Amino acid sequence: MTDTERIAELEAQVRQRDEIIAELRAVVSDLQRQIAELRAQQAKDSHNSSKPPSSDGLKRRTGVSRPKSGRKPGGQPGHPGQTLLRQATPDHVQTHRPAYCEQCQQDLNHVAGQEVERRQVQDVPPLRLEATDHVLEMVHCPRCHHPTRGTFPTGVRAPVQYGPRLCAVATYLHHVQLLPYQGTCQAVEALCGARISERTLESWEQEAAHVVRPQVERIAEYAQASMHGHGDETGYRLNGRLHWLHTFSTRWLTYLFPHAKRGRQALDAQGIWPHFHGVGIHDRWASYEGYAPQHQWCKAHLIRDLTFIQETYHYEWTARMRSLLSAMHAARQEWTARRQPQIPPDEHATWIAEYFAILRDGYASLPPAAPIEPLPKRRGRAKHHPAQNLLDALVQHADWVIGFLDDGALPFTNNLAERDLRMLKVQQKISGTFRNDGGVAVFCALRSYLATLQKQGHSLFAALTRVFLGHPLPVAWGT
Repeated sequence: MTDTERIAELEAQVRQRDEIIAELRAVVSDLQRQIAELRAQQAKDSHNSSKPPSSDGLKRRTGVSRPKSGRKPGGQPGHPGQTLLRQATPDHVQTHRPAYCEQCQQDLNHVAGQEVERRQVQDVPPLRLEATDHVLEMVHCPRCHHPTRGTFPTGVRAPVQYGPRLCAVATYLHHVQLLPYQGTCQAVEALCGARISERTLESWEQEAAHVVRPQVERIAEYAQASMHGHGDETGYRLNGRLHWLHTFSTRWLTYLFPHAKRGRQALDAQGIWPHFHGVGIHDRWASYEGYAPQHQWCKAHLIRDLTFIQETYHYEWTARMRSLLSAMHAARQEWTARRQPQIPPDEHATWIAEYFAILRDGYASLPPAAPIEPLPKRRGRAKHHPAQNLLDALVQHADWVIGFLDDGALPFTNNLAERDLRMLKVQQKISGTFRNDGGVAVFCALRSYLATLQKQGHSLFAALTRVFLGHPLPVAWGT
């Protein structure tokens, strides 16, 4: 082999080595990226993401971002307190008087006494079933001798049946206090002496859901015309498969809707978002962005996202943005308390300038993108650093973040919708998954109706009694 051939062979080996090194560097870079993503996912819990607190496990909870108030637990100085008040007209009066003189043992039974002190005990009477016979009579007309039968009251349909108040008690325990079917039946038997079956309770709830259905449809109509609408969703299991419960909530209304999907298909089927023209308040789930002319992101979600970026990637600008959002909220509340609909222009401009200054510093702190060997093409957008994704969102949708500065009526968080969904999680923890689609539909109808009435100040037990009497309370209009 000549020297020229030997040199050419060595050059080929060097090129082959460089290609292998470049390929290995690309693989290492991709593995490092995957490891960083997995570590970031492992670092997420309820305080820095949208994961529920129940997913945190038994590990020690990380300190929350809310500052300490410095106040001691319990009632604060100046709090009026609350105590049991005496009823002006008691149902029973018991007089306790001595029978003999404590000094000379003289009989005092026939001596008049005088009241020196009064105490009152308030208790429930002994609970038992109260049976009422409805007797149907037939009367012959004395003139034409035609027999005419009486009619039973509405709702009296069987030879022996339970009344509306007992139906309301059982439904209240199951759907408001969220006892499981078996526990509800046991509680009804222990409290009232009525031994009902789970199938009987299920049939009562189906009847109640049918009665309140027109009111639930009215809730949906009112929700479409509301000024502010909160949207959220959470998953549940049905026959082993993941489904989603969606809510549309306002200050006075709650509408729950189940669907097998989470995104636009479910929101279209819900029927409220496509016709809603107010301000939509929600998290950063992209499916909501195609509805409503105006939007507001939940700042509690944003603060948790900022916390995650700060704790995982140690960017200083995230702490500044968290503090700024909290300070903006405090300023907005202060001016609202002063009955000022608008923040003074100078102060407003200062807040806006500080917001974009933090974003500018955030972009400046991002590391330059390191060139790597091209990987196989994947569908979708190019992958960016999580900090850059959050910065891009805060810039592109700045009005969705800080719009509450201009309108004091806009809420700072989406907690209203999350509270309406919380009962589903409580129900799942106590009773497990749903049995069938019908059970989900009954749950959504009754919870929508009852949560709405609770927001509007009604007694839920009295409302359920009206439902089983066939005259449900109408829901009121709520903005």
